[in-house]
Amino acid sequence: MHYIQQPQTIEANSFTIISDIIRETRPDYRFASPLHEAIIKRVIHTTADFDWLDILWFSADALGQLCDALRHPCIIYTDTTMALSGINKRLLATFGGECRCYISDPRVVRAAKTQGMTRSMAAVDIAIAEEEKNKLFVFGNAPTALFRLLEHNVTVSGVVGVPVGFVGAAESKEALTHSHFPAIAALGRKGGSNVAAAIVNALLYHLREA
Repeated sequence: MHYIQQPQTIEANSFTIISDIIRETRPDYRFASPLHEAIIKRVIHTTADFDWLDILWFSADALGQLCDALRHPCIIYTDTTMALSGINKRLLATFGGECRCYISDPRVVRAAKTQGMTRSMAAVDIAIAEEEKNKLFVFGNAPTALFRLLEHNVTVSGVVGVPVGFVGAAESKEALTHSHFPAIAALGRKGGSNVAAAIVNALLYHLREA
């Protein structure tokens, strides 16, 4: 049985196929920048879904501000361990950054129970209370986490808001597009922890090659 076994070759071939399909099916589509292109193509690579050409939203200068945050020591707070697992933490560490996910933290479990809220909301409360200055929030699963962050109305370095689902997902991301945060958001119901991690990784790979 013959098949490609080298991971680098598989990835390179995948991106070639993605580029070919975009060129064939959307000949008039134009990316705003090489980084914009890299992010969208990596999300398509992760999902095999070309709707991402149209549903990934970027706030003004989001890419510049997110890159600036990531190239300095920062804390990335994720709403799921899956998103945390998918982020290239080794590369992030070369810039002095780290990832944290508090979804299973005993403080979060206790607060969620006593206050009658989701653990994702309680995790955001704890993250906000921490003293680190350079904070990025990366949400791929929990609309309530994104809503909670917006309720705090604090200053953060950036948000990747791509929670997936049918209850509150589209609404939370729509609210993000009207916020003051430097942000990348998925319009509509689509998203996911894998998408969130793919966006962060695309930013990190860009910084590595800069």
